Amino acid sequence: MTDPYSLCCLQANLITSESFQRYGQLISASEDGKVFDQQDAQLKIQNGIPRFYIMRLHDRGRKFHHITRHRHCTQCLGSLEGEEWLMAVAIGVDNRPSLESLKAFRIPGNCFIKLNVDTWHAGPYFDTDAVDFYNLELSDTNITDHETCDLLETYSVECQIV
Repeated sequence: MTDPYSLCCLQANLITSESFQRYGQLISASEDGKVFDQQDAQLKIQNGIPRFYIMRLHDRGRKFHHITRHRHCTQCLGSLEGEEWLMAVAIGVDNRPSLESLKAFRIPGNCFIKLNVDTWHAGPYFDTDAVDFYNLELSDTNITDHETCDLLETYSVECQIV
């Protein structure tokens, strides 16, 4: 017999700089030659060797119960080829993701996001067979700075982005 759990449906809203501000930054195109300012990605990657790579992800649906954070670096993600994608994010409280702060965003393919240090995140998710994403993090982020919370175990909740 399995323990009962709730399904939390998260409405994915189109990302804006203002709506995403608690979790990180939305970075859009700027004119070449623009001087660095607060609209540019405010990176924290000084604690190791930066790794910038293209990762291919395959469709995993829109349900999740694992959510992850990185405590020592920011992370930047964006899709290639203009593909729209989805991401769920939350703020941490007492070393766990806060369900009250859990939000889902639709992210167009003409921008990228920078996740703040400590932002809990699940995704990227999308509706096609596969999407290539560029990813900027540290070379050992997924080994030494990858804390995951199982929402089923912690809150008896599974989430679905709608």
